[in-house]
Amino acid sequence: MPAFIKAISYYLPEKIITNQDLVGEFPEWSVEKIAVKIGVSERHISAENETAADMGVKAVEALFTEHDIEKREIDFLLFCTQSSDYFLPTSACVMQERLGLRTNIGALDFNLGCSGYIYGLSLAKGLVYTGIASNVLLVTAETYNKHIHPQDKGNRTIFGDGAAATLIAKDGFAKIGEFSLGTDGRGAENLMVKQGGMRYRKLFNDLGKDERGNITSSDHLFMDGGEIFNFTADAVPILVENVLKKNRLAQDEIDLFIFHQANKYMMNYLRKLIEIDKEKFYIYLEKVGNTVSSTIPIALYEAKKENLLKGNVLLAGFGVGYSWGGVNLKIS
Repeated sequence: MPAFIKAISYYLPEKIITNQDLVGEFPEWSVEKIAVKIGVSERHISAENETAADMGVKAVEALFTEHDIEKREIDFLLFCTQSSDYFLPTSACVMQERLGLRTNIGALDFNLGCSGYIYGLSLAKGLVYTGIASNVLLVTAETYNKHIHPQDKGNRTIFGDGAAATLIAKDGFAKIGEFSLGTDGRGAENLMVKQGGMRYRKLFNDLGKDERGNITSSDHLFMDGGEIFNFTADAVPILVENVLKKNRLAQDEIDLFIFHQANKYMMNYLRKLIEIDKEKFYIYLEKVGNTVSSTIPIALYEAKKENLLKGNVLLAGFGVGYSWGGVNLKIS
């Protein structure tokens, strides 16, 4: 049984932080520097008491309303986040009740970052393909800004909060093709929130600066930008090659590439490295920032709205873990 993406919607928090706001806090930066290097002019930030599950619920409600979907049709809920409401229970269980979904459905959380949407599509396809479920709700939501130290200007320029909801079913506008997935835990410490889980339960209180003056703190999100860049440059070209091979396609048969929207510099570097035509490489980053697992569905939604989806669309997600994955969509 083939599986399709049937509908996508997304939600962004009301609060907006512009580059001008950040320059007001960090006058050594300039609006132009942030825009040119990162490619983001503003990002949405979750309210103090607004969680990933709250945003996920709003994304699903938008999906139901925008696409006239009956909630009783849903028979599985997958929720991807790295900022869950609780250690237990899973947010997916709480969301089932809040959304008024049936009780005879499956619901689970999974913890992944920038590759999360691709992995979620693979799980949803498996559920539909095997007949376990007919209408799978894949929700991605992240509040990375709650992990970032207020003085960490680098990460604050990159990340925005947001959520997306995707319906995977037996029919739809995009047939989900074959996947290529990868994992390398040797890079785990290069993008990490060390404190807060069971291994390190107490605060480190080790706020400091690295040799370049960037904020470091084991109690907040840490990202080694150089190592992440090197990993991406090594892994993504091979990932694209493997997705093409598994789907028996040549690169010139791909009509649109939608990568995880990491930042403008990295995306343009990858585009040139893989020799992708600029008009075939979609970027939707300026008004939302890097929303982690929601960047790809948000970009898909916007590309569809612009009537850019046709033929073959190659998706690629990569980041924290290290974890990466790609898939081809056949647009009907």
